Amino acid sequence: MDRWTEIELFVQVAEMGSLSRAAESLGLSNAAASRHLAALEERLAARLVQRNTRRLSLTEVGDEFYRRCKPLLSEMRDAESAVNATALKPTGTLRVTASLSFSMIVIAPLLPLFAERYPDLRVEVVVSNRYTDLIENGIDVAIRNREFEGDSAITVRRLAETRRVLAASPQYLQRHGTPRTPDELARHRMLVYNLANQPHLLRFTRNGAVTSVPIQGILEANDGQVVRAAALKHHGILLQPLYIIDEDIVGGRLVPVLQEWELPSLVMNVAYPTRRHLPAKVRCFVDFLVEQFATHDYERRWTA
Repeated sequence: MDRWTEIELFVQVAEMGSLSRAAESLGLSNAAASRHLAALEERLAARLVQRNTRRLSLTEVGDEFYRRCKPLLSEMRDAESAVNATALKPTGTLRVTASLSFSMIVIAPLLPLFAERYPDLRVEVVVSNRYTDLIENGIDVAIRNREFEGDSAITVRRLAETRRVLAASPQYLQRHGTPRTPDELARHRMLVYNLANQPHLLRFTRNGAVTSVPIQGILEANDGQVVRAAALKHHGILLQPLYIIDEDIVGGRLVPVLQEWELPSLVMNVAYPTRRHLPAKVRCFVDFLVEQFATHDYERRWTA
């Protein structure tokens, strides 16, 4: 830091011909400026400035040093300006990871609008249903449904809550009947997303009473779209967050069951590496998601 200040001061002195004016331009006192200039000359073991009562002038060595320092100082300032511009204007590649369902249902439809706002930013969506190490894998933003991270280097911001719903096709329910109590699920064909928390144990709440029901899957998969597709083909009853099957329910392709019994909800969050200076691309994408979640009223739709 001292060397940078010394060189900045020396170049200003060379161009202004005055130590006091150079000091003022850099926000230094005259005494501090004198110490910096003396330290520079001592470190170089050379007299750079010729002092007299009216004006400072460069020695021959000082003139040569100035000619070399001037372009270096300009390059350094240009580099700082470029970094600052990047920090303020989103450019480069933004790597986002989310489940296949969230990527298809939420992220992909929003990308055209995001690209219109930030044309210099390229988005790479990394589809994964498992939690990956963001920093180790070079991920800028992750969509997750756990509210807290064990790593303090990760910042979590809430997006929306979503209910979890049991549902089946009308054809399945017509053929196999509609369960009236959680215990009746034991007699049904269950479609299980096996990456859920305790996928084979459903915890229901009704009027303050809690009932836990073990289930076995006729089909199990590590992706919600697989069990959704099976349910749409009348293969059984699934349990999925409402954001995944909301349109199927509205369209009558799936019918909710045991609605009077509540299941633990999920909270969708956006996570990103904690940094003192958050890159513009991350800040813009996170703010964009929060804005769009409010605009589309996702939480109301997903908790209805």
